[in-house]
Amino acid sequence: MIRKLEYASKEQLKYIKSLVGEAFVNNELFHNWGSVDERRDYVMKYMDYYVEFVYRSGSLYVNDDLTGFIGLEDSSDTSKLPQLNMLLKMMIHIDQAHIKSLMAFVKQISKSNEKYSKQRHLDALMVCVDKKCQGKGVATELIEFAKSRADELGVPLLIDTDMKSYSDMYQHFGCELYNTVTADNGVTRYSLAYNA
Repeated sequence: MIRKLEYASKEQLKYIKSLVGEAFVNNELFHNWGSVDERRDYVMKYMDYYVEFVYRSGSLYVNDDLTGFIGLEDSSDTSKLPQLNMLLKMMIHIDQAHIKSLMAFVKQISKSNEKYSKQRHLDALMVCVDKKCQGKGVATELIEFAKSRADELGVPLLIDTDMKSYSDMYQHFGCELYNTVTADNGVTRYSLAYNA
């Protein structure tokens, strides 16, 4: 069963941040930051701040055994303070060259969701499954939960990824690949939607 994570202990958040960080170290989004070994510390910091933002904004959902996580943000109810806090921490604690390269990429792919961004929608901020539990239906459970929330609200669910294999997986779960944008750094952003 998937539930919103509320009142998490420091230990629980630390555990989740570590799992999510490890899951994203290989993500194409960070390939400009060097080899996996070279970028590991920066990606772990980045995802620490990102998970904190998702949790503080009330958008972090988990399964019962804390092996699957999804960030779901309703575009009609976004929280600015946690996002500003995240950005400030990133600017202070992550190498400026890394931040600049990431922001350049974000700027290039920023219009990938124009088809849906003006209407109310759910954004899947992240989807993560503990590596030890992959292939056991956890991702299916997370995506089905997100789709059911979109159905309840009568809004589209948007999922962006920089990994083709994940795009293929989301399409398998019934999402439509409606846009791709390739940035100067060679990374392709795959934009998918599930329509209620």
